[in-house]
Amino acid sequence: MSIETLDSGLNQPPHPRSETSFGVPIPAFIAPEGTEAPGQYPFTRGIFPTGYRSKLWTFRQYSGFGSAEETNERYKFLLDNGTTGLSVALDLPTQCGYDPDDVMSLGEVGKVGVSMFSLTEAETVFRDLDLSRISTSFTINGTAAIIYAMYVAVADKQGVPREKLTGTIQNDILKEYVARGTWIFPVRPSMRLIADTILFSNKETPRFNPISIAGAHVRDAGCSAVEEMAYTLANGLAYVDELLRHGADANSFAKRLSFFFYVHMDLFEEVAKFRAGRRIWARLMKERYGITDEKAQMFRFGVVCGGSSLTGVQPYNNIARVSIETMAAVMGGAQSIFTCAYDEAFQIPTEFSAEIALRTQQIIAHESGVGKSVDPLGGSHYVEWLTDKTEEEILKVMASLDTYGGVEKAIEDGYLQMRIAEAALARKRKKDSGETVVVGENYFAHQDSSAVDYGEVFKSDPTTEARIRERLMTLRKTRDQAKVASALAALEAAARTPAVNVMSSLVECCHAYATVGEMVTTLKDCWGEFAEPVRL
Repeated sequence: MSIETLDSGLNQPPHPRSETSFGVPIPAFIAPEGTEAPGQYPFTRGIFPTGYRSKLWTFRQYSGFGSAEETNERYKFLLDNGTTGLSVALDLPTQCGYDPDDVMSLGEVGKVGVSMFSLTEAETVFRDLDLSRISTSFTINGTAAIIYAMYVAVADKQGVPREKLTGTIQNDILKEYVARGTWIFPVRPSMRLIADTILFSNKETPRFNPISIAGAHVRDAGCSAVEEMAYTLANGLAYVDELLRHGADANSFAKRLSFFFYVHMDLFEEVAKFRAGRRIWARLMKERYGITDEKAQMFRFGVVCGGSSLTGVQPYNNIARVSIETMAAVMGGAQSIFTCAYDEAFQIPTEFSAEIALRTQQIIAHESGVGKSVDPLGGSHYVEWLTDKTEEEILKVMASLDTYGGVEKAIEDGYLQMRIAEAALARKRKKDSGETVVVGENYFAHQDSSAVDYGEVFKSDPTTEARIRERLMTLRKTRDQAKVASALAALEAAARTPAVNVMSSLVECCHAYATVGEMVTTLKDCWGEFAEPVRL
C-alpha cells in the first residue's frame, strides 16, 4: 500500500453541494438581519462563516492496540477507508510512565492501546505514513510532553519539517487528577511541563495543537453537560494564567488552545452546551485577558461520540446512539469528531465495527445534508432559550470554583474530586431507579441475557506482551548507552532549572532512544509524584 493511497485527501468524495434536492441554493446561514452571524464574536453560531460548506470536520477514529506493527496496519486500514486524521490510543504503561518490563506494567502491555515505550515503536507506528499530510491526535496526558517529543523526533527522522506537523496532544493534566487517574507529577510541576510544551510547540510546530483541554472524562465520570463545560473552561483559564506567568503572549498562544468533549444522548442539550461554551470562552478571552486577535478568542473543539453512553447489553443499539450523538456534534459545530464503535463498551473494536463507526460519520457528512447550513438549529426558540440557560448554569459552577480558590486548589484539596463523585452517584441512582431510561438495559431488556449477539469478538495476540518486552531488551543492548546517559543528564539539569524549557531535552532523549520509563524516572527524581488527597 503506497503513501499516496493512504493520503486522506485522495480518498474523499466531492464536497456536498449547498443546495436542496430540488435545486434551490441554501444560504450559508439563515437569521434575521442584524443578528450575530457565524464567524463573528462571540461565535455562538460557530467560529467559521461558512461552517462545513468549505471544509468538513476531521474524521478521526480512536485506535491503537498491541504492538506498533499491529497499530500501523490498523491505521493504514482506516486511512484507506476515508479517515482524515489519526487518533492514537496508548496503553496504560505508556500513559503512566512505565516501561513494558516494569512490575507495574504486568498484564497491561498493549492492552487498551499501543505500547510506545521509545522512538523505535513510534517509528514503526508511523511507518509509510507521511506526517506532513496526516493530522495525528494523541490521547495522552501524564506523559504527553514525552509522546509529543517522540512525534517530533519521528518527523525529524522522516525529514518532515516540524512546521508542517498537524494534530493535537491532549496534554490536560488537571482533569486527570479528578476524573481519569493517569497523573504522575504534582500539580505545580505538571503545569510547568504543560506550559513548556505549549511554548515549544508555538515556536517549533506552529500548526500543531499542544493541548486539548478535555471535559470528556469528567462527563464520563458522572458530570452533567453543564458541569463538563464549566470544569473544562475553568481548567482552560488555569492554563492561560500559567502561560501568562511564563511571560507568554496570549494573542499568540491562545490560537492553538483546543478543547475536547464527549457527546451524550440529549441532542439539544449537547448543541446548547457547545454554543454556550463558544460564547463564554470568547468573552473571557476578550474581557478578562484583553485578547484582541479574533483567532485567539475562538473556541476550537473535537468530540467523542460514545463513551459511557454506550452499553454492553444489546450492543447494536449503540449504532443508533452514536448516530444521534454525531448529529449533535455536527449541529454544535465540532472541528474534529471520532465515533465509537458499537462494541467499544466491552472490547477493542474489530475492523468490522470500526468501519461502521467511520461510515456513520461519512453518511452524516455526505448524505444527511446537516452541514449545508451553518448552525442549523440557531434561531429555534427552544435552542436559543436552552443556550442562554446553559450559559447561566455554566457560569454559576465556574463562580463556585473561583469562590473556593480556583481549580488547582480544588484539586489539591480533593474538593473537585468530591464534587464529581457526588455527580456520579446521582447519575447512577437515576439510572438504577429507572428515572433515566437506557433502552436495552433498564427498560426493554432481554429476559435471557445469554441470547445476546455480541458480534465478532476481537482477539488479541497472547504473545504480544512478551514480544514487546523482547523488543525493549533488544533496544537496551543495541543503543548508544553513553548518548542515552548524556541526554538524560541534560534533561535532569533542565528540569531542575525552572526558567529552562525541558522540551528540547525531551526531544534529544527521544533521538537517543531513551525510554518513556527512563525519562519519567528522571523527572520524578526532580519533581516527585502526586499524592492523591483523601476527602470525606
